[in-house]
Amino acid sequence: MQDFTNQRDASTLDEIWVLEHHRVFTQGQAGKAEHLLNQGDIPLVQSDRGGQVTYHGPGQLMIYLMLDLKRLNIGVRALVTHMEEALIDCLSGYGINAATKAGAPGVYVEGCKIASLGLRVRKGCSFHGLALNVDMDLSPFERINPCGYAGLKMVQMKDFHDAADVIELDLVASNLCKKIIHQLQYTQVNETQDAWVKHL
Repeated sequence: MQDFTNQRDASTLDEIWVLEHHRVFTQGQAGKAEHLLNQGDIPLVQSDRGGQVTYHGPGQLMIYLMLDLKRLNIGVRALVTHMEEALIDCLSGYGINAATKAGAPGVYVEGCKIASLGLRVRKGCSFHGLALNVDMDLSPFERINPCGYAGLKMVQMKDFHDAADVIELDLVASNLCKKIIHQLQYTQVNETQDAWVKHL
């Protein structure tokens, strides 16, 4: 992400990266050590994103947004809103009623956090992005104060859906990417290559 952002120029196309991580705690730039309660056997990586400590692991959808915010003519706050709205819209398609919480970035279901956000902007371009808990082992979250909030309960899509086989990570990824693209007002120009463009 750092290399891509450092090397891009005004002609570089925006990209959305979709992945899963191995088990890892990541600590944001302003992260406080006191929020890592019991690291145990899970590695800790210092990250250059915003925010505090969080956990990533298999069954959690990671989406990194490599966007030229100057070209999109949006600021960080607007990008965060677009990300949250895309998550809420995507979850609604699975019958999950999610919402934002004032002063606490991310998306919540019944007061519990289901998706976390963490961004960095350099040269007017964003990197890092969001983590959506789909079908994973949530127990490592008990070893930290997630996002710096003691006692914050983390949940996942599987908890709110009876048909577990419907919650497939790849399908959720595809659906959420489409919601993000729609929020950012891109239009598709090449269906075979999954290429999109933003008309200004």
